[in-house]
Amino acid sequence: MALVDTGQLRMHVQRMGPREGGAPNATVVLVHGLLTDSLASYYFTIGPPFAAAGLDVVMYDLRGHGRSERPASGYTLDDNLDDLEALLDTLEVTGPVHLVGNSYGGTIAFGYAARHPQRAASVSLIESQPATATWSEKMDEVLQQVLHELAFNEADALAWIAVNRSHNTARLAKSAARLARETSLAQDIAASRVLTEDQIGAVSCPVLGVFGADSGLALLTPWLEGLLPDCRTVVLPGHEHSVLVEAAGAVGDHVLEHIRDATERTRASSPAAVR
Repeated sequence: MALVDTGQLRMHVQRMGPREGGAPNATVVLVHGLLTDSLASYYFTIGPPFAAAGLDVVMYDLRGHGRSERPASGYTLDDNLDDLEALLDTLEVTGPVHLVGNSYGGTIAFGYAARHPQRAASVSLIESQPATATWSEKMDEVLQQVLHELAFNEADALAWIAVNRSHNTARLAKSAARLARETSLAQDIAASRVLTEDQIGAVSCPVLGVFGADSGLALLTPWLEGLLPDCRTVVLPGHEHSVLVEAAGAVGDHVLEHIRDATERTRASSPAAVR
């Protein structure tokens, strides 16, 4: 475990590199989702295989999540983008990075690419989408439901989760309830600044979307491919929103192929390659 002080807050970071200290081919930043999620969803799935494939892998807990500091306020999308920017600066990651985001983490990853196009080598969205007005409305609805069912009826909700899901899921839900109840996260996410379609379409780095076929987000594939200049999507049959955990191997293979392709294209177009 490493706690990194970015000057804004203390963040829990895990970093993996190629075996035997070899030089990495590129840096990939893995961004997790909201509330019940943490960097563990990558640490136990695609993080190690990516490091074994020669990548410098950066995983971190979002503010308020996992072992990162939990301030009472400051949870807008822009706050999370500021955190990512400060973290990479603190870690002295100066070159373009490959951004991979699951659920809300993908919204952060895409927002970072929109804010810093020169620092984004590629983006992979796992069951995720850019921040739009429709996204904001949906997030507000979901978070208000969380506040109602977990934060204000916590005992009954956690008892149901323990019986129908697992004790570990109930433990994560308890932490999520505390985060929703004790911070401004729910209000801040809904109030976040969103992107216009012109701003989304201006993201020119290669973008991959990976979706579960049984998730409503899979319906976004035509919109993403039609709006972004360099985008492809993959829909995995038999999976829903938790596709990262349920089909880690397939998700990892698609994302790793995307990163390798983007890296090769960048090398091929560099001035040295042209000469």
